[in-house]
Amino acid sequence: MFQQLRLKTRAESSAELEALLFEHGALSVTYLDAQDQPIYQLEPGGTPLWDDITLLVLFAQSMDLDSLVTLLRFQPSVRNREELQIEEIADQAWERSWMENFQAMQFGQRLWICPSWQDPPDPDAINIMLDPGLAFGSGTHATTSLCLRWLAEQELNDLEVIDYGSGSGVLAIAAALMGAKRVHAVDNDAQAIAATIDNANRNNIGNQQISAYLPEALPELKADLLLANILAEPLHELADHFAALVKPGGRLLLSGILEQQVPPLVESYQRWFTMESPVIEDDWCRLTGTRNR
Repeated sequence: MFQQLRLKTRAESSAELEALLFEHGALSVTYLDAQDQPIYQLEPGGTPLWDDITLLVLFAQSMDLDSLVTLLRFQPSVRNREELQIEEIADQAWERSWMENFQAMQFGQRLWICPSWQDPPDPDAINIMLDPGLAFGSGTHATTSLCLRWLAEQELNDLEVIDYGSGSGVLAIAAALMGAKRVHAVDNDAQAIAATIDNANRNNIGNQQISAYLPEALPELKADLLLANILAEPLHELADHFAALVKPGGRLLLSGILEQQVPPLVESYQRWFTMESPVIEDDWCRLTGTRNR
């Protein structure tokens, strides 16, 4: 048996609070998203955190935690001070317990994301084998789900595609498995580049179909389709660059956008693209458009 405390805090307080917990005998501290907020690495080498964080803190069964709980109730950085309770956690196969929380997900009629430890529910569908990974996304958040559902309904055979801000490579892999001739995955983080390549290899996609680049290494080209699931601010900054990367009549998909951020973004892109009505899910939006000829 173990004992567990569940604490809520802010990102700026998490490191100090974690150090305090380890000083008082914590065996492990697990960071969880407290508000279903996607996080994006804004600069190479950065370690992004959610704004609001839940800490799951594990202690040995033999420890007396009463004095620690009293101390935590006087810590301003603990946001649920009045709710602190000690939970008893049975010893178990922790890896297996974690894996059981993730199930295959379907997007549209023919596209699935399946963790590697499960058999695909529909072997004849387009199945992306992808395990959940740190900060990069695996289809569970609305921003990625919006993109995958749109992709599942498109005809991508023989198209040249750019996935800008590729993260895990899930959109790039989806495009490749759905018939894209060539997919260029772009990210400003070398860890994301490595994740894209590794996940492409896991799905038996070679570098002749998916290539991954830092932004400055992307070759000059005109794509049939550009995907960008990032944030509103960089989408504004990259508008003219994206316009230059998409051929006349080519398509554009933007996500990672909150509902209130849609009007100025549409205004920015409609200089080059005929923009369609946004699709909204859980306050997040997907924008699509066609490059003017």
